Amino acid sequence: MARVYLENITRRFSAAAAVEDITFEVPDGQFWVLVGPSGCGKSTILRTIAGLDTATSGKLYIGDRLVNQVPARERDVAMVFQNYALYPHMTVAENLAFGLRMRRSDRATIQTRVDAVARSLDITHLLDRKPRQLSGGQQQRVALGRAIARQPQVFLLDEPLSNLDAQLRDDTRAELKQLHQRLGITTIYVTHDQVEAMTLADQIVVLNRGKIQQISNPQTLYAKPANQMVATFVGNPPMNLLHATYDGTHFQVEAQPLPCGDRLRQRVNLTAGQRYNLGIRPEHLQIASEPNRGHLMANVSVVEPLGREILVRVVLPVERGSAPTLNLQVNPTLPPRPGDRLSLQLDLDQLFIFDPATGNSLI
Repeated sequence: MARVYLENITRRFSAAAAVEDITFEVPDGQFWVLVGPSGCGKSTILRTIAGLDTATSGKLYIGDRLVNQVPARERDVAMVFQNYALYPHMTVAENLAFGLRMRRSDRATIQTRVDAVARSLDITHLLDRKPRQLSGGQQQRVALGRAIARQPQVFLLDEPLSNLDAQLRDDTRAELKQLHQRLGITTIYVTHDQVEAMTLADQIVVLNRGKIQQISNPQTLYAKPANQMVATFVGNPPMNLLHATYDGTHFQVEAQPLPCGDRLRQRVNLTAGQRYNLGIRPEHLQIASEPNRGHLMANVSVVEPLGREILVRVVLPVERGSAPTLNLQVNPTLPPRPGDRLSLQLDLDQLFIFDPATGNSLI
């Protein structure tokens, strides 16, 4: 096992930087997730670690060894791709053994490791089959097994669950977590799915436009996002955003006053007349029994039953322009109906405030 350390890694394609000045260290044995929207540079970072891509500048260490000029085959990492990349003419057993054969392991070692991996992933009954005879989930297990059989220093996983259906993705995600707990191999996992990131990671690296936005554990990312991008990306349903102007005592949200208590003013240095972006998560919005000053009036646009709860989308009335949309979660016993007018109470202790110019969190 080994740590992975990226120091000021930049990768440029022509004049554009795919990733820029990336620095982080994955300690030995930890499970880190790179997450962000499509095109943010997460797969470029993974390919650079694997040796499939070359950094334009910066240093990359695996263990204590500088590997910038080390070929991919000599880095002792194993990568699992989104499309599985199994050899179609080989059986499952032959696919599992392929990496070991390329390293000229002896026959007894190969057989022992293939049998152990097959038992671990519950694919022993599939060893004589070829990839075309397997389901998507079975192919994914074989791809993981091929990486595990090599016993590398580092696992690199590039959106390995994206081709699976929802139920199988949930099951395989749990298996991945158990597998890492058992093997303890340093793992770097790429996904655009923030649910995968939150449930799997020891630490999450949030990327956007080739730059790191925040590195933290899942709960800290959710509770204390560094900026608006992180706040709206992490969480499902996503955080609601409201554009407001502070008048010295209240936030004015589409001509509706929202209180700003002493506690909030003590935490943030607010300037009268300044515009701010306010963030509130759906679980911190409640439907009030009757209107009250300080509540926001909104009209129900969509009601989405989700079983144990109902997701309600509402819009704030506006005189002109596009109406802001808010999401809230309500109890399914008395759901509102489209067209209903609601009075919404916000938990002001859970309010986030962002600088609209920089996007940085002010709390």
